[in-house]
Amino acid sequence: MKFVDEADIWVEAGHGGNGCVSFRREKYIPRGGPDGGDGGHGGSVQLVVRDDINTLVDFRVRRRFRAKVGGDGAGKERTGASGKDLFVGVPKGTIVVDLDTDEILGDLTDQRETLLVARGGRGGVGNTRFKSSVNRAPRQSTQGQVGEARHLSLELKLLADVGLLGLPNAGKSTLIGAMSAARPKVADYPFTTLYPNLGVVSVELDRSFVMADVPGLIEGAAEGAGLGVQFLKHLQRTRLLLHLVEVSVGPNGRIPVNDVRSLEAELARYSKELTEQPRWLVLNKLDLYSENAWEPCLQELVSELSWSGPAYAISAATGKGTEVLKRDVMSYLELIAKESGE
Repeated sequence: MKFVDEADIWVEAGHGGNGCVSFRREKYIPRGGPDGGDGGHGGSVQLVVRDDINTLVDFRVRRRFRAKVGGDGAGKERTGASGKDLFVGVPKGTIVVDLDTDEILGDLTDQRETLLVARGGRGGVGNTRFKSSVNRAPRQSTQGQVGEARHLSLELKLLADVGLLGLPNAGKSTLIGAMSAARPKVADYPFTTLYPNLGVVSVELDRSFVMADVPGLIEGAAEGAGLGVQFLKHLQRTRLLLHLVEVSVGPNGRIPVNDVRSLEAELARYSKELTEQPRWLVLNKLDLYSENAWEPCLQELVSELSWSGPAYAISAATGKGTEVLKRDVMSYLELIAKESGE
């Protein structure tokens, strides 16, 4: 199934039923009083988080959702049936925005969390409600209220502990495949990853974290170049970014320092908060060098960047160094969870 992270839908709550004007008509009971019943309330539309939904792809097919209307009132003080609420399933991590007002209605991050997005109309009242000592035969009733209608934007942000950041072909898909059970598509050409991948990295029993591999970023991503901001936003919820850098190989190889600075500039253009997230440097594809050259390559990069945070040298293809990396990541996540009281 392809990953879909944005959709817009229309929701409409049910209208309330109308109140009834009726008078009691029974044999041997002269001058029967009013007995018109109330209308039923219209059903509301609610979004509910479901753990069996991972994307917004279903909203490409069905985009309009209407709840049931309330029934009209009837004689003998019979109230109309209320319309049932309509529950629309969405994946965990969905942000809901009213497109007409740009108001953020909710951020659904908890399992089975619900959000009321369109309230059903109240039912009208029957003439029984208007009976009084001075008005014994009222002929008034009210109509049901109109249910709310909204045009909504749904935006899904991945909920992952760790996000992989890097240029195309930096080895992100290979790394998530090496560290988890995820099997993303890997090839030797740019832009292999077109949809985010999530992988659960298990360190040992009861110790694991979720890692997100998003498509590689290029210069101008913050302004929409390539896959642009469509995937930069997925990194905002992560607790840690692993900045993968492909080691320079041969005359046509990349210059790692330029790669890092280029992506740092894109992060700054997109979001100041993103640049302030914890970020570790990971120099990848060192299997292309002899083992005794690994450490000098890493130290040279750290020195040129004046990098003060953690830095690692790995080979995602062979798995060299990945075990140390994932254990350090796990320990870091446990530490910040403890400090935050989670």
